[in-house]
Amino acid sequence: MAENLAGKLYALLNKENVKAEQWKLLGQEKDGSLLVCWIDENTENSLYHSVIGRYDRCKNSLQIIHEFPTILNIVQASINQNHTLLGYIVKKPLDLKNLTTPNDDDTVKNNSQDPDEVEIYQTYVIELDAADKKIHNIDTERRKQVRIQFLYKHKNNGIHDKFLVMIHQECITMYTVTFESSDINTIKSLKNEIIVKTFFWAQWDTINQVLYHIHNRRAPTSLVTENDNEARPKITNTCPTLSGFQFHDELPHETVLNIPLNLPQTPNTGNCGTYEDDVIPLRVHDCSLDLIVISDTKGVVCVCHHYLYQPYQPPQNVLNASLSDSNRVHFAYSVTLLHHSCVIHCVIPGIPWSQAKLMRPTFSITDDYMIVFVQGSFTHVLEIGVTHDPSCHILCGPLSAISQTASYLVPLLDLNQTKHQKKYSDNDDVCNTLTIDLPTLDLVTLTIPTDFLVDVFKKESSIYVRLGILHYFLCHRHDFDKVAALVAIIADKPSSLNVVKYMQEILMGTSYSLVQKNLLPDTIPLLSLLPITTVEECIFYDSKINDLNITLSHEKLLNTSVMLLSPQQRLMPYRSDLWTRLWDNLGKKSENKPRFNPSKISDKLLMSLAYYQPEALSRSSTPMSPSGGLVLTASSFSDITSNRGNKLLDSTLPFVEIESCTASKQEHIVAVNLRELSMYLLKYATKMPATAYVSCTPLQVHAIATRYVAAQLESSRLLCQMICRAANVDPRLEQERGFVLIDQLDETRRNLLFMLMERYRYAIEVVAFPVPQGFASFFTYLGYRSLKYSMFLQYIERSVFELQVDVTKFIIADISDTKENTVKKLHLLSLLPKSRAKRLLNQWLHPVSFMIRAREHATNILSGEACQNRGRTSQHCHLHSGIAAFPSADRLSPLDTFLDLLTAKASLAELDFGLLIEATVTSTEDFL
Repeated sequence: MAENLAGKLYALLNKENVKAEQWKLLGQEKDGSLLVCWIDENTENSLYHSVIGRYDRCKNSLQIIHEFPTILNIVQASINQNHTLLGYIVKKPLDLKNLTTPNDDDTVKNNSQDPDEVEIYQTYVIELDAADKKIHNIDTERRKQVRIQFLYKHKNNGIHDKFLVMIHQECITMYTVTFESSDINTIKSLKNEIIVKTFFWAQWDTINQVLYHIHNRRAPTSLVTENDNEARPKITNTCPTLSGFQFHDELPHETVLNIPLNLPQTPNTGNCGTYEDDVIPLRVHDCSLDLIVISDTKGVVCVCHHYLYQPYQPPQNVLNASLSDSNRVHFAYSVTLLHHSCVIHCVIPGIPWSQAKLMRPTFSITDDYMIVFVQGSFTHVLEIGVTHDPSCHILCGPLSAISQTASYLVPLLDLNQTKHQKKYSDNDDVCNTLTIDLPTLDLVTLTIPTDFLVDVFKKESSIYVRLGILHYFLCHRHDFDKVAALVAIIADKPSSLNVVKYMQEILMGTSYSLVQKNLLPDTIPLLSLLPITTVEECIFYDSKINDLNITLSHEKLLNTSVMLLSPQQRLMPYRSDLWTRLWDNLGKKSENKPRFNPSKISDKLLMSLAYYQPEALSRSSTPMSPSGGLVLTASSFSDITSNRGNKLLDSTLPFVEIESCTASKQEHIVAVNLRELSMYLLKYATKMPATAYVSCTPLQVHAIATRYVAAQLESSRLLCQMICRAANVDPRLEQERGFVLIDQLDETRRNLLFMLMERYRYAIEVVAFPVPQGFASFFTYLGYRSLKYSMFLQYIERSVFELQVDVTKFIIADISDTKENTVKKLHLLSLLPKSRAKRLLNQWLHPVSFMIRAREHATNILSGEACQNRGRTSQHCHLHSGIAAFPSADRLSPLDTFLDLLTAKASLAELDFGLLIEATVTSTEDFL
């Protein structure tokens, strides 16, 4: 159940004979404190009056700032840093008898509104520490919306204070207050300066002390001529421009931002819409433009624009009649990520007008994500972090944990952020932001539990949403146990074509997650060149949430840096703040420094593996050797994988990670990856921006390349473990491993394990990752047990299965020596490399083995190749019939004739008489 702010504050009053009601939120200051207003009723004399208080969220205390003698409709307030001045805005009906100027009377008459319903804004500043608490009337009454805000300093000293008064569509004025002395906070003088003229939207950034405003800026004029003799008049256009003013302690403010906006409909400055006096965030605007700028101290600036529109624009008379409750419009919003130079558009068509006009999205930043929450409709988790391009977004349904009565949630300031601390949550939730429902003052914690994302992954069919969830758990939470749970969900439909995409994302995301732990400061900039996800940068996809069809698209911005003031042009060039960090983030976005693409390696491996001969290599020359520095023990790799207590990292594989060949295919792939990645990093390391490039020497480049390749191997091991668990084959619980384990599996588990490993093997091949040693033989024998023999041979002929010595020997031993199976064995041996087939042929005690080996031996002798007699004795003795090879005494034996021919070509020491005689004997039998 949500906690109510009014009820919470009422309990802190501790006042007798007082009934507090009609609580209202007036504003939020930089320290996170809230200004509230309520009406006190004295139960003894039944007198009512308004009270303004300050709620300190850190201390959970309520301080009464000022009590008014009567009831006032106070809509907004702000207090200075020393709590000596209070500025507040009163909204009251217009008194036609006391109009300030004659023009106001004409304005009221020309307005369609009833004059009795016209309201005006009045600004006041009160001296809280003065004995008489003098109230100053600031400016004149305005029918336009008015807001007041005090500026806060980094160093709270001096006898000056400043505050802003923002009048919609008129101006923004900065007032400078001078006190009598630093001890006596009595106003000595009050000076004002107009810093912004006509504008139609403004917002105050409390944390960074930035004023954003939108104004119509004149575009460059152009002279259009049809010919030399006739000239048309100059055409002058204006475009909405978002500007940002940065305020400093002692220095004057400076314009740090000027960005042209593409607004669907420019607000009509002649007749503004209704005003909603929401105070968080502090904005000056009417209902025609719903725009919010959200920033983070890490250099993240997002411009969030929510709007409704129709796909076509009918005439005005038709438009007025068409906007009925049954009409349908498009609900849309855009998030401009200045630090990424892109815009994310989200459109939901077909929303009834009666529903769309009440839908208010909540925009909240937490770590590397922005949460867009629309009560009762959907939740959008946008990836906006600075580590890589925004691509892995998550669309999901409404949060069941949020009360259905909440109508408009706005996030409160994070108290940790106000103290300039890093925002890293230790719980398992994506977002844990405290929000307040402005109409009801309910305090609601906007939370997206990880279990909720797992449930979304289970129900969601969109591949992009699923990839976004995988990316979140891999690269942002580093939670491999949750990833294993998602793999189990993927295993429910192993025949899906998207399974390979999910596995590729796990491989790439796991490698990046492992390699970024405990890096040296000099090598951290190189992380921007390593691959992190398989999702493309600018994606466009549709997703369906309940009955809503949601379309998501990206749009790149050009030359965002020219709209921003560079650090060299700043008043304080060497001072780090939001805008210098934003400039640094834009510097990292150069198109000349793309991330490494593993597909380049896979293309090269297609050629090199076609002629790969592992028997011709030596293990001592490969980077997998102990001297190569790439083999990591469990203790040395623990610093990479130690995070959040993942139990999966301690698991074992269902096979022994040993291969009998002198140099495995794994080593070849690792060597190619290491070489290509090192060359790529060396090429682009020198192109790092000056703020990020420290001293990326070739030695450091090789170190991070080696670390990444080692992480590739570890990520392939982790995914293999997840697949086995998803198929209900847990090596920790099984008694056997390897081929014996496959023989003990029931058909259901064996077939599921094969389908998953088949897709795993293809995913590995596409991204050019190494597989654990022993996997090739295990997978081949698993396919032998799961497929028909004819299909098994097709997999071998197309190089899906690898016939290593150990698995081929096991398969040959499993096939009985019947006439039909002998042909199978011969075909199987013919698919092997010559040296490997010869080793297995020597171990096959069968007549056809003797014949083949004898023929090869004789061929080598006759062709003049040197052969050594190994002195072997006959391994197989036969009772022969004596016909063919050993005729009667009066006829010459063919064997003797053939042996005489061989002795003429080679010495007796080179001949293997035992093998030749045994082959001659077995040739007389019917074994085929």
